[in-house]
Amino acid sequence: MLKKFLEKRRAQVVMGHKLKEARPTWQAGFWAAVYFGLPFFLFTVLIDVAIEWFSGKCYGLWCYFQ
Repeated sequence: MLKKFLEKRRAQVVMGHKLKEARPTWQAGFWAAVYFGLPFFLFTVLIDVAIEWFSGKCYGLWCYFQ
């Protein structure tokens, strides 16, 4: 099954013109950062806030905002 994904596809031809292959775009990178990066960032900030609230010690990113 892995072989199927790694094989190079033949170029699609429409009316004698070769179509470009799909490739990652800046917009795809932006949305990947929004869907994966932002929740991870918020989760780590919440952990920093919880540690400081329970222990009284400041760790991580939360210290820069005090």
